Amino acid sequence: MRKLIVSLMMAATIAPAVAAAQSPGELRRDRQDIREQRRDLYEAQRRGDRRDVREARQDLREARREYREDLRDRDRRWARDDWRGYRNQNRALYARGQWRAPFRYNQWRPGARIAPSYYAQRYWINDPWRYRLPPARPNTRWVRHYNDVLLVDYRRGTVLDVIRNFYW
Repeated sequence: MRKLIVSLMMAATIAPAVAAAQSPGELRRDRQDIREQRRDLYEAQRRGDRRDVREARQDLREARREYREDLRDRDRRWARDDWRGYRNQNRALYARGQWRAPFRYNQWRPGARIAPSYYAQRYWINDPWRYRLPPARPNTRWVRHYNDVLLVDYRRGTVLDVIRNFYW
């Protein structure tokens, strides 16, 4: 019974993400475009014309880049929009509490490299779904930094995303 309840809660959390995609079929069209470009590349490699192979590789790279950008935009939109209304209804969940760090506040920006002490395991948000944050990709973690939330690549120490004033 507990597993059923948890799975229903997770499904309720994920449902708004599907609705917040760029457009319903945009990601599907991008994936189809990647398949077509890959097919063109294989055909060009079979024929052996260097110029065609080079152009097909470039087209495939471009299709993959567009797909990644659409995924990134969808994730950012979900992170930005979904939690705001939920936070207004559940103020106690986002209450700041008596949280203090042994370092001073810094206003990080995406792309900044930070020291491991700022994203140590004790600052990880282990249940981002509880706050309506998108799931972190492999090798990334949502980290609390005073009232802000950072998405950090913990292998490189790079800040990937910042949500300011996340907590009350």
